[in-house]
Amino acid sequence: MIELKQLSKQYGKGGSLTTALSNVDLSIDKGEIFGIIGHSGAGKSTLIRCINLLERPTSGEVWIQGKNLTRLGKQQLQTERRKIGMIFQHFNLLSSATVYDNIAFPLRLIKTPRAEVERKVSDLLALVGLEEHRDKYPAQLSGGQKQRVGIARALASDPEVLLCDEATSALDPQTTDSILRLLLDINKKFHLTIVLITHEMHVIQSICDRVAVIHQGGIVEHGPVTEVFLKPQHEVTREFIRQERDSGGLLGLSTTNQGDESAQAVQITFLGQKTYESILSRTVHETGVNFAILQGTISTIKETPYGQLIVRFEGNEAAIELTIRKLLDQGLDVEVLY
Repeated sequence: MIELKQLSKQYGKGGSLTTALSNVDLSIDKGEIFGIIGHSGAGKSTLIRCINLLERPTSGEVWIQGKNLTRLGKQQLQTERRKIGMIFQHFNLLSSATVYDNIAFPLRLIKTPRAEVERKVSDLLALVGLEEHRDKYPAQLSGGQKQRVGIARALASDPEVLLCDEATSALDPQTTDSILRLLLDINKKFHLTIVLITHEMHVIQSICDRVAVIHQGGIVEHGPVTEVFLKPQHEVTREFIRQERDSGGLLGLSTTNQGDESAQAVQITFLGQKTYESILSRTVHETGVNFAILQGTISTIKETPYGQLIVRFEGNEAAIELTIRKLLDQGLDVEVLY
């Protein structure tokens, strides 16, 4: 669906040259929600704007649906851009236009018949839950309502791709969740490919199928969200995940050894249906190891349940090692913390 090949973007000239993107290769499948996460200045906004050539890359290629956008002439590029919707962090609404007219704006630009504009805008207002606000102006709306207008406007031209540039960053957590649910519903209903950039792991975890981590203009890690979130390989990724989870004060704890007694703290990760099974309880019953739960969470990655426990095992060292092996044999991920 979307292929980025050796994409680079530089600003400035000579000695003042700044590299925003460096040889980015990325493949995004049709119908998936693909997240790009990175800190401020990492290059994520430049990357998403290169996809629709609002920023023209210095080198490399952007392919969408088998067409190389970087090779198209101005008129051809305008035609292809109509297949790419975009929503922004700060909404970018016309302040002097009503909700209805903001959504209708891209349709009127291409001279869509009035009856078709009325039908389509009415359908979109219903889709985003703003039927009662059609005649209001942006200043009369909440942040979440403004973003819903932005989403409706982006969908007006029946795009194949929806680009979301920090679409929830200006919103409170509750409103963010409602916008993410709306995007997920749109993805399911229209099988729309969504590319979403953010600096919040919660956003990625909530709705994305796959994720790429961008750092200093390059992709340092990518893959299915479950894999990247639960088994991060790069320090930047681990940093995002640490921010998402409370450390639980584990740094102040240490191992104990008293005679034949030992202690080990481990992080156990459950994925899918195993999240709700009593695997840990059964295993320690078999091995005779005592345990204390130091921290625990149950959540979802998109719609896949997962659980994580940080547990301190106490008992005979050999029994603790046997417990860890048995947990691994049952398909759990176990990481020894100390």
